[in-house]
Amino acid sequence: MMNTRYNPLPDAGARTVYVRAVAVADLPEDLQEEAEGRDVIYALHGADGERLALVAERDMAFMLAFQNDLAPVAVH
Repeated sequence: MMNTRYNPLPDAGARTVYVRAVAVADLPEDLQEEAEGRDVIYALHGADGERLALVAERDMAFMLAFQNDLAPVAVH
């Protein structure tokens, strides 16, 4: 039987961001124009659902998260 106590892990919830594909057609017209002919771009969302960023490529979304010390999670 294990009775070893451990310090709790740090709360990662505030550092988690969600990466999901977004159809350009579903975006407002001004953002569609900035999509430069793409059909799909990628959004980063905070745990509260707030959109934090839109980027052209999935890899770019993950790199942006890592560069800002965030933990990205792919969402379908």
